[in-house]
Amino acid sequence: MTDRLYYTDPYLRTFDAQVETAARAGDGDDRVLVTLDRTAFYPTSGGQPFDTGTLGAFIVVDVIDRDDGTIAHVLEHPAPAPGIRNQHPAPGTAPGTPHPAPGTRLQGIVDWDRRFDHMQQHTGQHVLSAAFDRLFGVRTVSFHLGAAVSTVDLAREMTPAEIAAAGAEANRIVWEDRPVTVRFVTAEDAAALPLRKEPVRGGTLRLIDVEDFDLSACGGTHVARTGGIGVIAAASWERFKGGQRLEFLCGGRALGRLRSLRDTVTASVRLLSVLPEELPGAIERLQSDAKDQKRAMAALQTELSRFRAEELAVAAEEVRLQSDATGPVASGFSRTIDAKLVLRAIDADANGLKALASAITEKSGFVVALFSTSRPALAVIARSADVGVAANQILTALTAAFGGRGGGKPDMAQGGGLDAPSDAILAAARAAIVT
Repeated sequence: MTDRLYYTDPYLRTFDAQVETAARAGDGDDRVLVTLDRTAFYPTSGGQPFDTGTLGAFIVVDVIDRDDGTIAHVLEHPAPAPGIRNQHPAPGTAPGTPHPAPGTRLQGIVDWDRRFDHMQQHTGQHVLSAAFDRLFGVRTVSFHLGAAVSTVDLAREMTPAEIAAAGAEANRIVWEDRPVTVRFVTAEDAAALPLRKEPVRGGTLRLIDVEDFDLSACGGTHVARTGGIGVIAAASWERFKGGQRLEFLCGGRALGRLRSLRDTVTASVRLLSVLPEELPGAIERLQSDAKDQKRAMAALQTELSRFRAEELAVAAEEVRLQSDATGPVASGFSRTIDAKLVLRAIDADANGLKALASAITEKSGFVVALFSTSRPALAVIARSADVGVAANQILTALTAAFGGRGGGKPDMAQGGGLDAPSDAILAAARAAIVT
């Protein structure tokens, strides 16, 4: 069983330990798994991420809490150093890769910035959860301390005013700089204590005591005084599983978010030439202007489509269509149909192609096959109401030949992904339409 130094001294940054076992991860993984007689590296456990750092000449990239009470340190990027020897490599690994030798003493160095960030977030979570519990009787169902984002899941949805009140109460405890102490008790003794939540395990329990505010069983690392949290800020919240998920930031993370917001606001007020408090109104005006411009542009595009459609209709080719059981002509029409064919590749998007096709087929006697000049190409097939061509069958034939997909009805079908040159698509479309 590994002696967990972080249980009693979370501020310990360097330590010496003896290697007890060293083995490859296996299955082509060149990383090495090492257990020590004692460690200051915190493993992923209880919602808190693992520590990183160095162990001798190795980099610690993961720390795993095993069921047998040992802690495995996952190491990579080793370099030869005193106390490291070559061992027989596992199958599939390069020979000569160094291993820490069992019995060797190595120095461990914890990445302090990462550790202290986790300490701030974890203790901040205790204080924030206790504030919700004390003020509103709302329990924290679960929590997650991530590398960038930390969350608490609350038992019910809170109002913005309640969240603000809980945040103010939590920060009062932070700024009073109350002591945060660690003690160990039996499960029997714990049953008589005012714990915020019932422990999930038995045996000897490690309790984190925020003086006169919160008492919880926890195996994580915490600051020694609440002042070390710095500040607790609720960043956002959303409904979640009948309750509410709240994102929060403590200490350095809160400062980093403030800097990001500051830079964003500064850039925004410079671009819009307004004061910070005028930003919401300026953005609302921009959104309104954009909607007006979009409506005006749509109207202009419709008008332009009519003119362009008239031009295309005038240049249409006179064709004769032949109906058969498998062809594109719908049943119920005569076997031969005289029509006008508009067959073009046009620099337009899907909406533009559809608008042109619709404008042309408002007239009688037209079959329209329009494609974008981009590759893969967009396609719109349409016909006038008096022409018995099944546009969806024509599109199906084209997607079968050139890939892509689409769908529609006999009067109009559209799709995309036709991966071929424009001239090849136009030729295939004409062959599918004209006898």
